[in-house]
Amino acid sequence: MDLLTAFKALANPIRLKILSGLKDPERSFPPQDEGDVAVDGVCVSSIQDGMGLSQSTTSQYMSVLSKADLVIATRRGKWTYYKRNEVAIRELAAMIGRDL
Repeated sequence: MDLLTAFKALANPIRLKILSGLKDPERSFPPQDEGDVAVDGVCVSSIQDGMGLSQSTTSQYMSVLSKADLVIATRRGKWTYYKRNEVAIRELAAMIGRDL
């Protein structure tokens, strides 16, 4: 994991809020018509609605989080679903906890 990329991704308060919301997606985002949030993740349109963002801003924010390896994107047809990359998040937390 690249620390600088992760820190840049988390420096934006909305991206941080999205990542936090993905920890408890049923509570943080509106219900979605398809897919199981626990298995598939949260549809980008639900993230967009839950955060009150435009589609383009949501896509850009999710791209940054994905490039930082903090979320996992799964494409299903025309929709993209996102969930937290818990392994990478634990790795980041461990890196922060040690002397750099």
